Amino acid sequence: MAGDRYFIRDQKATYFLTLTVVKWVDIFTRADYRDVIVDSLNYCIKEKGLILNSWVIMSNHVHLIGRVESDIGMSGFLRDFKKYTSKKIAKLILEIPESRRDWLLDKFAFEAKRTGRAKQYKIWKDDNHAIDLTNNSIDICAKINYIHMNPVKARWVDNPEDYLYSSAIDYANGKGMVSIELV
Repeated sequence: MAGDRYFIRDQKATYFLTLTVVKWVDIFTRADYRDVIVDSLNYCIKEKGLILNSWVIMSNHVHLIGRVESDIGMSGFLRDFKKYTSKKIAKLILEIPESRRDWLLDKFAFEAKRTGRAKQYKIWKDDNHAIDLTNNSIDICAKINYIHMNPVKARWVDNPEDYLYSSAIDYANGKGMVSIELV
């Protein structure tokens, strides 16, 4: 995508992705917005051929490891996922009691206008920092550990598996909020 140094060359490869909110706005401080991401990931797994190996939702970004086995490929998944979640989150900002409503909508509207890449509100940055993990020089387990340690490093939890919005519980023999395929 525009401005990204990392390209999705193989639509069926497994990628480490970082989806970042514009201006690093801390939108995912509310469970309502995090739940949009969870629901959308589960939908994409069921309906769009997404195979997810690991995920975490932080306050202003989302990390994913996965691949897409349907014809839409990774680029199609990312396009659809970002478009849907942007619209749903913007709608929620207007509907729920949100103390930062005006500020959030102003930031997202400004980015839409500035970039011309969204009609009303732009929530996601264009790039995805897509790193192809099918290259044997990159340790997928190290990337999964990195993802799971994000909430620990942020000092939100002591143990990765204690953070609800992550696949760490799945790797600790539990069942998380999103259906994943263990590595």
